[in-house]
Parts: sequence; C-alpha cells; structure tokens
Amino acid sequence: MAHYDFYFTRLTYESGDWDVDIRMPSNVLNSLVEYTTLRVDPAERLVALSDPKMLEAPFCYLAGHKLVQFTPSERRNFERYVKGGGFVFVDDCNHDIDGLFAKSFEAELARMFGPKALKKIPNTHPLYSCFFKFDGPPNTAVELNGWGDDLVHEYLRAIEIDGRVRVLYSNKDYGCEWDYDFRNKRWLAVDNTRFAVNIIQYALGA
Repeated sequence: MAHYDFYFTRLTYESGDWDVDIRMPSNVLNSLVEYTTLRVDPAERLVALSDPKMLEAPFCYLAGHKLVQFTPSERRNFERYVKGGGFVFVDDCNHDIDGLFAKSFEAELARMFGPKALKKIPNTHPLYSCFFKFDGPPNTAVELNGWGDDLVHEYLRAIEIDGRVRVLYSNKDYGCEWDYDFRNKRWLAVDNTRFAVNIIQYALGA
C-alpha cells in the first residue's frame, strides 16, 4: 500500500451542503506536488464527520452555504479531533459574516469550545510565512466583485489550542477562488493556490 505524507479529507455532514467547490481539492493537491516534496495522495477522500476515521486525517476541509447543525456524533468527533491536535480548514462559501452558514457554524464552535474561542489572527501569524510570504490573507475575486456581504475581509479567524491554530476559519470563500481545473493555472500571472500550500504546510507542523 502506498505511503503518503498528505491526503486531502473533505468532511461530509448531515445538514447543509458540504459538496461544494468540486475541483478545488485536485487543484490544491497539484500545487502541493508542484511546490513541495510531500508525497501526496492524488485523490480527495470524503469522510463523514460522524465517522471515527476522520480522527486519523492530517488535515480536514469543511465548507458550505447553508445551515449547519451538527449531530451529537459529528459534534463529538469535531471536538475530539481539534482538541487532539487535528487541523480543520473551514470555508464559508457565502463570503458573508451574517449569512446562514457563518452564523450557524460559529454557533456550533461556540457550543464546543466556548463563545470567545474563535479569534482574529494577526497578519504577522506564521501561517502567512511558513512557505510562501504573504502580508495577510490574500483577497479573493468574490470579495472584490462584491459577492456576499460586499466586504473585503482583512483577517482570518481561528481557534488556537496550545499556541497552534487547530480550526482555521475563513469568510473569504477560498474554495470558490480555487475551484478551477489546475491545467488552467498557466493563464494566471500569480498562482492563487499558493496560500493553500501555506495552510497545509502549517497544518502539518511547519
């Protein structure tokens, strides 16, 4: 059986719509192969949040547009995974701090980790310099085009445990930004998936 340093796990959940930005994972995985020496599983893995198998993943992605209401087993696994040293990148596909996904998911985080656990992270955070160098979270086209709440979010938020980000939370809709066939990347002046490489390198302990 092949040994991989990294595989991309998308978390499915019973509420909402988890199956968004379908081409994004293969695009991000292509970037990892292009820029790093990681041995990368080329196939996205879909794992139910309620399945204990998710506890073994090096990195998890969760996204959606709609109401999020975790089941008891989903909530239990999410909390156990995060407190046990796992890393979840959560992307609000609405790009809307007052949208249905944002409000309901943040309520779930507050229920699990407390109402003050989710905090803005500074633009000097190691997340922005652990591989490529950024001045803060890169903007997305959906922000600049006025989709969602018509704001350009100048920060990301996170839940940190023991000084490390364990839940990285974005209202910038990176999933949509990176949702294109990786072969079209050659038309970009600057590869916009480079920040995904930072996120994953940080998740792996960079």
